Amino acid sequence: MKTTLLSILIPVYNERECLPLLYEKLCEVTASLPCNTEILFVNDGSSDDTSTCIKTLQQSDHRIVYVDLSRNYGKEIAVSAGIDHIRGDALVILDADLQDPPELIPEMLAGIEEGYDDVYGMRIARRHEHWFKRWTSRQYYRLQQAISNIEIQENTGDFRMFGAKAIAALRQIKESERNMKGLFSYIGFRKKCIPYEQPPRAAGSTKWNYLKLLDLAIKGWTSFSVLPLRIISFTGITVSIAALTYLLIVLFKALIFGDPVGGYPSLMCVILFLGGFVLLALGIIGEYLGIIYRETKKRPYYFVNEVLRVEP
Repeated sequence: MKTTLLSILIPVYNERECLPLLYEKLCEVTASLPCNTEILFVNDGSSDDTSTCIKTLQQSDHRIVYVDLSRNYGKEIAVSAGIDHIRGDALVILDADLQDPPELIPEMLAGIEEGYDDVYGMRIARRHEHWFKRWTSRQYYRLQQAISNIEIQENTGDFRMFGAKAIAALRQIKESERNMKGLFSYIGFRKKCIPYEQPPRAAGSTKWNYLKLLDLAIKGWTSFSVLPLRIISFTGITVSIAALTYLLIVLFKALIFGDPVGGYPSLMCVILFLGGFVLLALGIIGEYLGIIYRETKKRPYYFVNEVLRVEP
């Protein structure tokens, strides 16, 4: 199917330094595309003059759409808000820091017009990042793949292009606990991979620290698998059987052979082990209860401050 309007969705949070560079690159790329384009910026509660910069760009380019969220909700929600507001029959999501190369947009669009519904970029090299971050990223994807009941594409982010069917499917998902990488895999459809080497940031610094990445990882693990709960159940059963067996052995030795029962050190080891396991189990159960608690409230997962769109 021929694409008539391509929406370029860019969530932004304090990216004032990158925006002029990004816009210049997008103008170069979109000039050669065989379809019309709209560039939709979602301002996720920026505290710098990102908003002013976008509005200034919009004055000279009517393709730009500005969606301003009421506060900082996080990138997952910002992407979801953008999907709700685009008008294109194809959608590409990319970061404002130019680590997602806009030069790949024509190749992605070609994949969509070949009949694919999801053309995603796969990072084959991230040499500019610290080794520890690359290692933790690999472990996250491995664990996510191991515990999930859906196939998760490794070394992929939000840099991907969707066709009309995939866009419609994403709009139907209304859960408030949103892990977009998992949702992109959850909807299925025909997918095509485009490998690329991720460049360093064009300007500024990353807004993701390890605590935010850990929170994102936990949401990914709990959103698409109940395996942690099953592990707790099986571990609890195993520990209970082992404890009962040991109890019977101790009683047998004490009653038949008169052996003294082990004293304080062994007792403390057992208590600390079981206490730690119980706290871990409660923590994992609490994560799932927290998801249920937030979902049952059915609150809107974002509010919009304003939408600026120049109508043709």
